Amino acid sequence: MNRQIIDEETGIGYTLQDNYYLPDLALPAEEEQHIGIWEQRHRRYLKEHHRILYYNLLTACKLNSYLADVDRQAEELFFRLVKQMAECEGVTEALKAQNQMAWVQAMNNIRNRAAEVVYNDLIYN
Repeated sequence: MNRQIIDEETGIGYTLQDNYYLPDLALPAEEEQHIGIWEQRHRRYLKEHHRILYYNLLTACKLNSYLADVDRQAEELFFRLVKQMAECEGVTEALKAQNQMAWVQAMNNIRNRAAEVVYNDLIYN
């Protein structure tokens, strides 16, 4: 008995396992991309709350590219918001030179608020 056969019509190969021929099917390789914090959180959110979308993207080999795009958008939004909020509130390098603790406090506050906006608009939506 042959261990492997190929169906001439479909071109699919079959391998003998325990008296059954099983098709040799595999998903195409997906390009590895950088995994950021936003991407990890969005992946966890999809996996826990939107399973159908998660598995549809996974089986279509589009999950990594989708998550990389979300990560890129989240990074851009976060840095843009931090810059805009700092300008509006007068948190500048001059303040940093005068009073470092006040500058750190203001920047931490701005970064936390910007992160909340990103979470609500992109990550957990």
